[in-house]
Amino acid sequence: MLKEVIATRFIAPLREGGSLPGLIEADDLGVYALKFTGAGQGRKTLVAEVVCGELARRLGLRVPRLVTVELDPVLGLGEPDPEVQQLLKSSGGTNLGTDFLSGALGFDPLAFEVSPEEAGRIVWFDALVNNVDRSWRNPNMLLRSGELWLIDHGATMIWHHNWPGAEASAARPYDASDHALRGAAPDVAAAAADLAPRITEDLLAEVTAQVPDVWLAGEPGFDSPDDLRRAYARPLLARAAGIHHRIQGLEGDR
Repeated sequence: MLKEVIATRFIAPLREGGSLPGLIEADDLGVYALKFTGAGQGRKTLVAEVVCGELARRLGLRVPRLVTVELDPVLGLGEPDPEVQQLLKSSGGTNLGTDFLSGALGFDPLAFEVSPEEAGRIVWFDALVNNVDRSWRNPNMLLRSGELWLIDHGATMIWHHNWPGAEASAARPYDASDHALRGAAPDVAAAAADLAPRITEDLLAEVTAQVPDVWLAGEPGFDSPDDLRRAYARPLLARAAGIHHRIQGLEGDR
């Protein structure tokens, strides 16, 4: 399971993205960007963050460390913004924290060169999880000390919002025409040859096991959190073998 920490101080809201994350300090003295169960689409967004973030990490991509954060709603009592105060009050319990990368800058595809090899690995991974939120308008990548870090995977695996249609949804091609790394000539074929064989039942079981039971319990149509974990794994296993052939919108449609 992910490391567990307790929020000790709410520092400030981060006015970025639709989920309104916050910056907090925890009992391990770490500083984290906190994503709330009470925001946006709630716990499903957090599940996607964990599954995709931990999968990316195991494939050798850079992702800030993830932790679960226990939040006491009392931390919101001194927050002057009513929207933020309500969000804190409605998110008591287990939330998600990501390491705050101090000094990191937002990725600009016109200012930073990415190799075709690295671009290919990221595009292939985004196709695997159907990430619709890595566009040139909103790259969701950070630069720190010359290294590229991937963040914000809440808008992935859209099939988990409609499990009865998950199989059909997961079988669809991936549109990379607006991808932030489209101009880097991503070598998707090389990435697929390296990464696809790594997507195994055992790896996906290890990744989905990182998701707290509390975010999985009570999902309609599933008898247990482990049943739902297996449902998350199945589309990813199915997509891995051939998704590189169904990536659309790249030059030459590799």
